[in-house]
Amino acid sequence: MKYLQKLGKALMLPVACLPICGILMGIGYLLCPATMQGGDIVGFVPKLGFFLVKAGGALIDNMAWLFVIGVGVGMADDHDGTSALAALASWLMMTNLLAVGSVTTLMPSLAENADKTLAFSKIANPFIGILAGIIGATCYNKFKNTKLPDWLAFFSGKRCVAIVAGVVSIVVSAILLFVWPLLFGLLLAVGRGIVGLGAVGAGIYAFLNRLLIPTGLHHALNNIFWFDTIGLGDLSHFWAGETSADVTWSLGMYMSGFFPCMMFGIPGAALAMIQTAKTKKKKVAIGLLGSAALCAFICGVTEPFEFGFMFLAPGLYLVYALLYGIFTVITTLVGFRAGFSFSAGATDLLFSASLPAAQKTWLIIPLGIAAFIVFYLVFRFVIVKFDLKTPGREDDEEEEATVELANNDYTAIAATILEGLGGKANITSVDNCITRLRLEVKDNTVVNEKKIKEAGVAGVIRPGKTSVQVVIGPKVQFVADEFKKLCQ
Repeated sequence: MKYLQKLGKALMLPVACLPICGILMGIGYLLCPATMQGGDIVGFVPKLGFFLVKAGGALIDNMAWLFVIGVGVGMADDHDGTSALAALASWLMMTNLLAVGSVTTLMPSLAENADKTLAFSKIANPFIGILAGIIGATCYNKFKNTKLPDWLAFFSGKRCVAIVAGVVSIVVSAILLFVWPLLFGLLLAVGRGIVGLGAVGAGIYAFLNRLLIPTGLHHALNNIFWFDTIGLGDLSHFWAGETSADVTWSLGMYMSGFFPCMMFGIPGAALAMIQTAKTKKKKVAIGLLGSAALCAFICGVTEPFEFGFMFLAPGLYLVYALLYGIFTVITTLVGFRAGFSFSAGATDLLFSASLPAAQKTWLIIPLGIAAFIVFYLVFRFVIVKFDLKTPGREDDEEEEATVELANNDYTAIAATILEGLGGKANITSVDNCITRLRLEVKDNTVVNEKKIKEAGVAGVIRPGKTSVQVVIGPKVQFVADEFKKLCQ
């Protein structure tokens, strides 16, 4: 769990780039419908809209790259840029080795199976981006101090990290070459199996769609329900101007349920997170969650919200996915029908309302109000009940923000702390948050809390057998920098 929370924090940096991009795209689509619907783009306002869509899409469409760099830097012990370079090397290696052209050359039999080639056509996804970031950071943490023989000395230390990451990525790619199409195929089979379940099947699909977002495997299900992989194609038939009379299902049922959840449910959940955030962290929570909620409402870009908490509180993310399933069942049964070509935000709702398959669009108001209330109440209850570490609820106590060190001799403070921890030989990991020095040690029994407190720190906390946290206050970064120097 601690590792997942560290990963969640690492994702905050790339996630912070996304809300503004989503908002730009939403405004751009409003100004230039042709960007979404096709047609000529003529005149200043449509061209301005096109410009904004492309500006926003520059990051939204390449979100996986942001995760590569963000996770690579964020998961590194000292947040060194070398880990980002290693992560990038890993990403390029895996996405090239697992591209359709590569895998069909290596295994020609795959070319005979459309489902398997489809799997590899979706390989450049956020999951692979996060995986590449983890590989890069792990290799950096493990090999940044590696000493090689004199004849290879040039590649010692940080220079060898990207090389090691590349080798690891080759092994991982070889594993994914066999595993990825199996997982993808399994989900395709599941998708085909739930098609005949009506409204319940639509709910199961929506639940799995959200649940699989972190892995990128939701594309497997999307191709079943939204496109013509098996002759269904809810999205393609909806935007072709057809109605339910032209197909064998209630057209739009596999898209409609996302609208109340994305437009109103996410703002409700975001409000719950903001209200349950610690007092002195509310401004940070408002900045992150407020912009994410606005982004979801306007154009249905949900990643800034989802990646903001899915690794910090995976149990809550499961609840979040379940709520999508429930509301999709409800929207299917009450007859609300809307479609999207990008995502289920207000922009797509507006454009799809004029299409023949759209039904009872006005129901978005009561459904939206219900989604807002339910998401808010459920999120608030679960967060408080289980003390989940959502944005703004990190472990640091509020009063730690006002702690003052006895003096500003950070080198001396770091040296005293290191001595109390048993010396650099006993340190396996060094990190810091806003107020605490977070450490992993080999032997917890040699830690001398009395000696550590001689440095003038506010306290020492032992959350685990090998974990030690030293409460320093807002000047922790200066102490951490000196501490890392002493550990080299």
